[in-house]
Amino acid sequence: MSAGGAFGGNRGLRPVPPEKGIFPLDHMHECDQEKKDYLDCLKSSSHQSETCRRFSKKYLECRMAKNLMARQDMSELGFGN
Repeated sequence: MSAGGAFGGNRGLRPVPPEKGIFPLDHMHECDQEKKDYLDCLKSSSHQSETCRRFSKKYLECRMAKNLMARQDMSELGFGN
């Protein structure tokens, strides 16, 4: 019998969330339109993300406005003025 959890995890050790890259799910669908616009742009541009930067920026701004992620300066997220 192993001392780990059912899937090999360590029991009793508290997981530490990553500093960035994970944030609450949008259970209330508050930014669905921005997400849809971004995904539609990706599909229509053969998944060239550079073409869709304005949509990704709007999506992140929506998430920050709705407290679905920590507020951060857009320049820190790769968006210049």
